Amino acid sequence: MSQGWPMRPVTRPNAPQTELPIRNNPSAQRAAGTVSFQDELNKQLQVRQQQPVTFSAHALERLRMRNIRLTQDDMTRLGSAIDRVAAKGGRESLVVYNDTAYLINVKNRTVITAVDKAHMQDHVFTKIDSAVFA
Repeated sequence: MSQGWPMRPVTRPNAPQTELPIRNNPSAQRAAGTVSFQDELNKQLQVRQQQPVTFSAHALERLRMRNIRLTQDDMTRLGSAIDRVAAKGGRESLVVYNDTAYLINVKNRTVITAVDKAHMQDHVFTKIDSAVFA
């Protein structure tokens, strides 16, 4: 079995010593002037919630054709529903409010279309990932 190779024990190579971060004090790990992920997330959520609900040209046309008028309270309720869907990670949502269904792009806070009760019979909504009854 020996082919002229000396038999000796295998040794571990020398690795540089590194200092591991302290895990029980998260604020000590952050460099001065940096913001925690949670703080940044909360800030972005607040900014998004302050943005108004907008309407696509198609949605505005549907509202006009179907004589659907929205009050400031209605807009507030739609905005609140969008906030709830956004908090759960929804992207395309169906919001049902006052006998009207609104298809909404959550990220852009944009109403894509609106369907009143009279036009909802046999209506199928596709490509949504959430629904809210506001």
